[in-house]
Amino acid sequence: MPASRITLRRSLAAAAALPILAVALTACGYGSDSKKDDTKAAANVGGKKLSADTVKIGYFPNLTHATALVGVQEGLFQKELGGTKVKASTFNAGPSEIEALNAGSIDIGWIGPSPSINGYTKSKGQSLRIIGGSASGGVKLVVDPKKIKSLDDVKGKKIATPQLGNTQDVAFLNWIAGKGWKVDANSGKGDVSVVRTDNKVTPDAFKSGSIDGAWVPEPTASKLVAQGGKVLLDERDLWPDKKFVITNIIVSQKFLKEHPDVVEAVLRGSVNTNAWIKANPDKAKASANAALKTLSGKALPAEVIDPAWASIQTTDDPLASTLTSEADHAVKAGLLKKPDLAGIYDLTLLNKVLKAAGQPAVADAGLGVK
Repeated sequence: MPASRITLRRSLAAAAALPILAVALTACGYGSDSKKDDTKAAANVGGKKLSADTVKIGYFPNLTHATALVGVQEGLFQKELGGTKVKASTFNAGPSEIEALNAGSIDIGWIGPSPSINGYTKSKGQSLRIIGGSASGGVKLVVDPKKIKSLDDVKGKKIATPQLGNTQDVAFLNWIAGKGWKVDANSGKGDVSVVRTDNKVTPDAFKSGSIDGAWVPEPTASKLVAQGGKVLLDERDLWPDKKFVITNIIVSQKFLKEHPDVVEAVLRGSVNTNAWIKANPDKAKASANAALKTLSGKALPAEVIDPAWASIQTTDDPLASTLTSEADHAVKAGLLKKPDLAGIYDLTLLNKVLKAAGQPAVADAGLGVK
């Protein structure tokens, strides 16, 4: 089976699933892949209900999803939605969130660029739209300094990424190719051993010595540093202006068509949350940590959250040109056929919200809905 088919099958099994499968997935709620967080689900008493009773949003319990963490924790989304209730679910990986979106288990999600691209192409442009940006940065290559002292030393070592074909996996494979080294994208075998490891497991694997390093998002990267790891490379340094999309906002096309007022309210909540984060960085960091404690049962220590928070930049701009580059990287790695991304963005409502807030419009790199 070609590499692109293997990756897309894993990442987007539900994109072309039969309706009966969609019903089954909705009913099961994705088990351990999602955790319900209904602590902020109560609608504003006396608030005006929009065109939907409820909006179901999804995101990861990662600091790279700070907008969603803080926006839910502080009630900033609910404030904009009035009598329409927010129901939140968290996910461990992009593919399961895409499945949930396709099945109707969520309506709007915060997610990385690679699953967004895969979801859009697999469904032939029918499943989702990217409607806004959320975060840039927050990804690092952290290694055991006793085993790896330079970038060239990565050759021959075991380096973890979160999942086959996920955003960090694609970035690491692209970096490997840039070094002139060879790795089979699907097996992870070659001049570097790419070990796909859940972020929750990576710190233990690093501590035990079963991996020599990891190309991972925050806060996992800073957890490894706290265990004695060394940041060998910050992915920001590989991009123009040190900016690249790590998290964007997607919506089900069906939900966007049927409930544009709800989508606009969520985007207004996102823009307001990002503004609050920038105006109150310490309070926002504490809020995000409180949200993580609620979701995982444990807050991050200062030695982890402080450097992790500093490396992430929240943004309303989806940084569309960098998404195109990341798609090209997946193609070069053999994980994806050349995708047609025309129409993947619909920034109409976001730019409406930004204009009302007195902010400049953001661009879709020519990939917007015609």
